[in-house]
Amino acid sequence: MLAKLLSKIGVPILVKFISGSLGQMPNEVAKRASGALLEVNDAISTNQITEKDVYEANRHIEALENLDEEVNINTLKLVHEMMTKEMQAQDKFVRFWRPSFGYSVAIAWLVMMMTISYVVVFDSTNASAVILALVDTTSLWAIALGVLGVSVVKTSKDESLKDKTSFGSKIFNKIL
Repeated sequence: MLAKLLSKIGVPILVKFISGSLGQMPNEVAKRASGALLEVNDAISTNQITEKDVYEANRHIEALENLDEEVNINTLKLVHEMMTKEMQAQDKFVRFWRPSFGYSVAIAWLVMMMTISYVVVFDSTNASAVILALVDTTSLWAIALGVLGVSVVKTSKDESLKDKTSFGSKIFNKIL
């Protein structure tokens, strides 16, 4: 995300933005970082850091963004290939373990939400503790959804990848 932001607006504008934000924090480390970024901004303004250097920095950021996109595309291709092989397998366990796990996760989520709803409605004195305890289940749900191949974070609507996604991903994208 940072690489995408840098490649779109450039280093000088980002330096001004971040230095201003850090300067408003009551933390000494943030204030020193803000001062250092202001020095970088001044160096850009007085051509101590040339336009060529700034252009080169932006070019490197764009190259990093391209590498990041390439890694994401290769990862999606690998996941798609694996899921395709699972669906074409002769062994029923290999074909149906992911849907079975998905239904198990859905049932577990439903039971958890019903339990939380019950506690909130009928035992409201303990509701805040139960709701705060949900934070501890975040990694559990992230792993479960990751096993299912569901990305909770929507990154892009890349048209070139639509034909390469699995059936479940197509449904998930329609929902979004």
